[in-house]
Amino acid sequence: MSGRRDREGQPSHQSSKRGHTVSLLALWAVIVAAGIVLLVRYSLEPGRPAHAPTVWPSASHVPRPVGRPFLVMIAHPKCACTRASIGELAVLMAHCRDRVSASVLFVRPAGTSREWSETDLRRSAGMIPGVTVLTDESGREAALFGASTSGQVLLYDGSGQLQFSGGITDGRGHEGDNPGRTAVEHLVHGQAAPSTSPVFGCNLFTSNQAGP
Repeated sequence: MSGRRDREGQPSHQSSKRGHTVSLLALWAVIVAAGIVLLVRYSLEPGRPAHAPTVWPSASHVPRPVGRPFLVMIAHPKCACTRASIGELAVLMAHCRDRVSASVLFVRPAGTSREWSETDLRRSAGMIPGVTVLTDESGREAALFGASTSGQVLLYDGSGQLQFSGGITDGRGHEGDNPGRTAVEHLVHGQAAPSTSPVFGCNLFTSNQAGP
């Protein structure tokens, strides 16, 4: 009789184990789904836009060619999100050929060494034809241009008037066709286009990417 009760109780024990496994799988699925939602939300959350001067700031030390459009990108040298912005800048420069000059300003906070800012991101920017890479000591130029987010792009025309302020990606780390890059290309070619777009990247001055 005792053996029969054990055999009769076995299915109940197995059912309990299956129920426990199903519950764990359901919990795991909820956690994974929540993580994906948070990751997508983060990637699509824009940074703070620049309060850029409408006329090229006379106090800027960035050499600007007179008589032709000039693009400035302000970046954090250790912001992983900005790698996509650099990639889109390469595409933009290829599409615009000799119609625009560009500089990428990499912010170097006070107290950091030169080696701190010598990153792959900076080297990638320096390989783009038509792009000059500069160091923005203590974020002086970023402050002049009112920039807060890495990957901020500003386009000024040949007379120094602001034409565009925004980003040239569709999200943090997203590469591919996007409204910001298209707008800049149209403006460089003398076509009508929006003057702003969201900018996606880390904070230039409080980014967690910053290191000693």
